[in-house]
Amino acid sequence: MANRDALRAFQSRLASRLQAARTTGVAATWLAVEAGEGKYLFPLGHAGEIFPWTPPQPVPYTEPWFLGVANLRGGLYGVVQLSAFAAGGAPAQATTEAARIQSRLVAFNELLEVNCALLVDRLAGLRGAEAFTASEAPDADAPAWHGHLYTDAAGERWQEINLQALSQQPQFLSIGA
Repeated sequence: MANRDALRAFQSRLASRLQAARTTGVAATWLAVEAGEGKYLFPLGHAGEIFPWTPPQPVPYTEPWFLGVANLRGGLYGVVQLSAFAAGGAPAQATTEAARIQSRLVAFNELLEVNCALLVDRLAGLRGAEAFTASEAPDADAPAWHGHLYTDAAGERWQEINLQALSQQPQFLSIGA
C-alpha cells in the first residue's frame, strides 16, 4: 500500500511539473520513460496526459505491438507497446501485475490528432538539455521518428522519439496484421 501511495504521489508531482513546464517555460524539454531495455525521451509538446495502466480490449488481426483499445477518461485510445514497436514487432514477455503497477500509458498530445497511448514500463521524470553530456544525430538508416541520441552523466543512452513523426509513419498507422 505504501508503494502504491508513493507511486501516486510521484505521478502527481510529475503531472504538476509537466504542467508548470508547459506554462512557465521551465528548462525541461522531455518526458523521460523506460520501455523494455530502452530509455526514451518524449518532447513535452508532443506528450499528452499520463494514465495508470488500464488493460486494453484486444483487437483481433492486429500487429503484436498493438495491444488493443482502452477507455481513458472517456476517450477511446489505441494502446501500443513501445518496447515491442521499437524492437520491430516482437511483444515482450508477459508482465506480472506487480510490474504493471509502475507501467503508464502516455497519450499523444491532442494537437497531434491521434488517439493513441504508448505503454511504457516506467516514468523516469523530466529532463532538460543540461542533464546530458553528449548528443548524436540519428544515423542515416534510423527510423524517421528517431531524434537525437543523448548520453547522461552516468553513461546511460536516451533515444529521443519525435511523437509527431511517429504518428504519421505508415508502419505505425497500419495496425492490421
